[in-house]
Amino acid sequence: MQDSVSILREALNSVSRGLVEREALVETVALAAVAGEHVLVIGPPGTAKSEAVRRVARATGGVYFEYLLGRFTEPSEIFGPIDLRKLKEGTVETETFGMLPEAEIAFLDEIFLGSTAILNTLLGILNERVFRRGHTRQTCPLRLCVGAANSLPHDESLAAFADRFLVRAFVDPIPDPRLEELLEGGWQTLQDVALQKASLGILDELATKALQVDLTRMRPVLAHALRVLRSNGITLTDRRAVKVQKLIAAAGILAGRATPTEADLWPLVLAVPTKDEQTLAREILREMLAVTENATLTAAAEEASNGPLVRAARIIKLGSEILTGRPTTGVPADFEAWQLKLEGVAREIDAGFAPEMMPDELAQLRKKIVDALQKD
Repeated sequence: MQDSVSILREALNSVSRGLVEREALVETVALAAVAGEHVLVIGPPGTAKSEAVRRVARATGGVYFEYLLGRFTEPSEIFGPIDLRKLKEGTVETETFGMLPEAEIAFLDEIFLGSTAILNTLLGILNERVFRRGHTRQTCPLRLCVGAANSLPHDESLAAFADRFLVRAFVDPIPDPRLEELLEGGWQTLQDVALQKASLGILDELATKALQVDLTRMRPVLAHALRVLRSNGITLTDRRAVKVQKLIAAAGILAGRATPTEADLWPLVLAVPTKDEQTLAREILREMLAVTENATLTAAAEEASNGPLVRAARIIKLGSEILTGRPTTGVPADFEAWQLKLEGVAREIDAGFAPEMMPDELAQLRKKIVDALQKD
């Protein structure tokens, strides 16, 4: 298991490279894939939602299907056309080659614009991995579907459909201080950088192990967290509450733990339906989420929990990469930029951790940064 987790971790690091502030989205997609659940991404157009999913598909080698839905999208554009030869014989069957029913990873943009016929057919694929249309009954190899929209729907029927997406991810445009990184990363994306690979077989192996874990220890912890959320006005449907266990099991496996612990409770926040409620849930569950830790899904775990341990792990990783990337060009501007990055890491450490509460490894990193700045 550890070998598979390590391979997936390296692949996710490769996929995230150049996707500024989308590392958490990439890792959330991977978590959902291992849990066998689907992701709904809410955010404005042009925020790299599809690029993140496309890269995960490339890294895993999964058969990928992507489509932008509209008011007038026909079912045949998603599921395939009717087989005209069999129709002449009186049989209504669908030719699914290259379409969603044969995909292993799918991305459907503006998913709530789909017609009732499309969404009803999608339900069978999402819930049961079975495509039904006319005389066609076909098992689908779908591991993961990511739906995207600009906002959550207010219509009750659409809200019921949205509830089938257990994981909710909310993305915003890149903030001003990181625009340079956005431009650099976007340029790398245009150059189609090679990605580290992790096969679908590895995802399937980890998914199988996640379904076999013993959650006896975590059920009272999860139940208590759900009661705390309910007492503060945040209610998950019974379906979502039950399925959160799959996310917790997958998080534990991806952290290298055969049995999930309190450090793996954080995906509960991802199952909270709205952005405002997720923000409130982080605050309400702050003490329970403080022990969050996941070396494979560091960005997703930090964004979901805002926990100090996982935040320290991310800073350690970032600071170590900057230290080893000391410029050798001799160009003053490059060296000044490197120093500014180091100073930024040091400021984040000092702002987020009191000296007496600082993890040893983080304290060691801070000392190395200070030594490097004083030396130069």
